[in-house]
Amino acid sequence: MNRIRLYWSLQILGWSSYALINLFFVSLDRGISTVQIGAFTSLAAFYLISTHIFRNIVKKYDWLNLTFSRLLINTLIGLGLLSVFNMIAQIIINLIFDTLDPEVDFRPVVISVNIFVSFLFYSLWSMLYFLFHFLDNYNQSLKYQAKINEIQLNHLKSQLNPHFIFNALNSVRALVDEDPKKAKLAITQLSNILRFSLMMDRKRTIDFEDEINTVKDYLNLESIRFEERLTIKYNIEPAAYDFKVPPMMLQTIVENAIKHGISNRVKGGVIEVKCYEGITDDLVIQVKNSGQLKSSVFTKKRDGEGHGISNTIQRLKLIYGNRSSFKIYNSGDEFVVTEIKIPKQSLTLG
Repeated sequence: MNRIRLYWSLQILGWSSYALINLFFVSLDRGISTVQIGAFTSLAAFYLISTHIFRNIVKKYDWLNLTFSRLLINTLIGLGLLSVFNMIAQIIINLIFDTLDPEVDFRPVVISVNIFVSFLFYSLWSMLYFLFHFLDNYNQSLKYQAKINEIQLNHLKSQLNPHFIFNALNSVRALVDEDPKKAKLAITQLSNILRFSLMMDRKRTIDFEDEINTVKDYLNLESIRFEERLTIKYNIEPAAYDFKVPPMMLQTIVENAIKHGISNRVKGGVIEVKCYEGITDDLVIQVKNSGQLKSSVFTKKRDGEGHGISNTIQRLKLIYGNRSSFKIYNSGDEFVVTEIKIPKQSLTLG
């Protein structure tokens, strides 16, 4: 059962139970009339609608990412307003069903009791709502921590495998006598990539700038190996730097483009990294490389391959849920495009 269906099931079940329980206690005293059924059903419906509106406000203004003190203040104010509106709704319902007694229902003590009882019901609903989401968030964090360890192992096997390190060291060795300064820079870049990859499990997301710098270090190393066979292009919009991304995600995509695209072509090719803010305020990352897509290379794990793409998809799912997307496709007869879309924030509860 998905989250939306679960939410509505619990809403309907909970407030229907509220109406039935009230009707049950009324029946013990003097039986149940059609008017009472209508009145309590209407009040339960108001509770359902008002709590749903409150939930939408919580989600729209991202209350679940507020500090605890700010969340508590906002919630108390919201519940107080809901209780007042509920008291007004009770008066209107009594008017509709002709059960209003002005001498009793408009007494300050009765109004105060109605507001207080409504506040208790709304508070109970809020406690259950926030508790569910905080527990769900904790569960998501546990899943992420468990999965990230497996991802790191596969990542180190697939992305920083002995072949890559061997090729990078060979590229650096060729520069030692020819261009010592360039060799030192290449060693620094290789060191940055290794250190960055070993630290990837410490953070769920990192600044886009840190990720793109790692990608540039990697492509600079590969340009030493491929020389004129590799052309690198960057098209990075300034808005991209406002986002956070999973560590090593873009580097994984770029390395797959090199491994399955450029390295398989005698004449080499082009790697273009394009990042921009989409029309829905998501970060769009596109890596375009020369070559043609062979689905088995990207979707099946053969002899240890395929970890990069599958891990990227799994990480996106864990961090962003269904709010992210991943696709890879041929662009004409000469290029392959890998596209990722991610929101500004990681998975929140609501």
